[in-house]
Amino acid sequence: MADDNNREDTGFAEEELEVKAYDSRLMKRLLGFAARYWYLFALAVILLFASTAADLARPYLIGIAIDEYIRKGDTASLSRTGSYYLLLVVAGFLFNLLQIYVLSYAGQSIIFNIRQKLFAHMQKLPLSYFDKNPVGRLVTRVTNDTEALNEVYTNVLVTLLKDISILAGVLVIMFRLHVTMTLISLAIMPVVVVLTVFFRRRIRKVYRKVRTSLAKINSAISENISGMRIIQMFNREKENYDRFDKIGREYYRAVMSEVITFGLFRPAVEMLSFIALSLLIWFGGQEVLEGSLQFGILYAFTNYLSMIFHPINDLAEKYNILQSSMAASERIFMILDTPAEEDSGMLNIPDSIRGEIEFRNVWFAYNEDDWVLRDVSFTVPAGKTVAIVGATGAGKTSIISLLSRLYEIQKGEILIDGINIRDVRKDDLRRLTGVVLQDVFLFSGRLKDNIRLDEESISDEKVREAARYVNADGFISRLPIGYDTEVMERGSTFSAGQRQLLAFARALAFDPKILVLDEATSNIDTETEMLIQDALARLTRDRTTIVIAHRLSTIQHADKIIVLHKGKVRESGTHQELLAKRGMYYSLYQLQYQKQELQSATSG
Repeated sequence: MADDNNREDTGFAEEELEVKAYDSRLMKRLLGFAARYWYLFALAVILLFASTAADLARPYLIGIAIDEYIRKGDTASLSRTGSYYLLLVVAGFLFNLLQIYVLSYAGQSIIFNIRQKLFAHMQKLPLSYFDKNPVGRLVTRVTNDTEALNEVYTNVLVTLLKDISILAGVLVIMFRLHVTMTLISLAIMPVVVVLTVFFRRRIRKVYRKVRTSLAKINSAISENISGMRIIQMFNREKENYDRFDKIGREYYRAVMSEVITFGLFRPAVEMLSFIALSLLIWFGGQEVLEGSLQFGILYAFTNYLSMIFHPINDLAEKYNILQSSMAASERIFMILDTPAEEDSGMLNIPDSIRGEIEFRNVWFAYNEDDWVLRDVSFTVPAGKTVAIVGATGAGKTSIISLLSRLYEIQKGEILIDGINIRDVRKDDLRRLTGVVLQDVFLFSGRLKDNIRLDEESISDEKVREAARYVNADGFISRLPIGYDTEVMERGSTFSAGQRQLLAFARALAFDPKILVLDEATSNIDTETEMLIQDALARLTRDRTTIVIAHRLSTIQHADKIIVLHKGKVRESGTHQELLAKRGMYYSLYQLQYQKQELQSATSG
């Protein structure tokens, strides 16, 4: 449980990173993704200034119409001004529409590129990275976090210019129209500035709580759905609901705090805008009555005043978007900055490779100084079958990972036909090896595509041939549409035995020189095991085969059996030779034999 707690703390440490609302280093990298679409952003800026000009011109035009044409009864000029106003409305609409489309197109194109780059990079990361990072978190990076960045490109970078342009334009026009009225309109602004600073500090803390709570919810949902079988089997629905309820309430309180913060800020700014409008009407109205101010100017000022407060509200929202985007970009760049899996190998595997395997004084640890394999040495002759047995944690499965260079050894050498696998390109090395794991993973899609893993060079006939070879064709042909059957998530509609038969077919479809069976028959019923045992002789013919098994009855005919204990090779020999030694293998065999006898007696 301590390890689980440590993992949980580590998992949420990334979510709780302190990220500045604006980080020039991160922004520079984000702008790097946008560089190839500079012409679209330039067009958006042009459209932005055009729409802003149209927005700013409308109140000014009405003010002129009131003071110059309505008062004088100039019907022709008034009609002409009305036409100009209508053109400004239509032009503003078109400019805004085009700007939104151009920005959305650029933003989605950038997000598509970021998501593709992130996914491609994740496929190059070492397996150890996925051991330390939960699936739910990585999925969030590729989906939610990349989408959060879209707001930067569409709602911040360009539209921020619009808000600033409107503020600057309004102030210039207001000062040109009437200095005293402008100063009266801006009298309330110091209070707005103080309120905005308070809001910025408050929303940053609140948003961090929301982000952390949401990460906990995503993790809890992912874990509970994955473990639903265990939850229902052990009747833990209520306990899991109570735990999720606690996390959900924490998120609820965080979101409500965010809602209240925004709920207070927006009405407060709106109230201040009404106060400013009241001051404007009070003083401006008196001057209109006294004849020292034209009514059209007062009307224009009331319009421009509302235009000032709208960008202030927008700027507060953009601060929140920027905070979210900076946090999302920090997490995305953490993945992109993680070094990809290195491939020191330069050699290609020759077609004439026989498949002899040699482990020579191999030492390996997942964590520093916690050795899983200790000075392991053994040889698997080409075309022969070697079984590796031992208790859980002895290091059996690690041997398979090392053979495919999913992990790198710390000391020693692993050789294939005398070639150090460190000198071989990983792609070639992994094409050489076919693996059948105990926990078979099936992808969503057609059954035949699961066997060939979308490798176009493997024909439908070769897929069927591989399935017949391992006796999987029997249950596949009974399916309504056979090999075109859609596989549900992780192959949930197939039994454990059927999934492992499909894994055998998958391995054989790639025709490997080396075949690895990692606990491949441990979850199979007796009838299915008989089918596999019937196929094993054909499976291993002309292939170097390594079999890892707990059930010793499945490996009695292996050419050699290696006994691992606490990361060391303790015994080696044939089944009969090891029984004759009456050592560790003999003890394991006796223990399993007695267990089988007891089970037979109980069932009888």
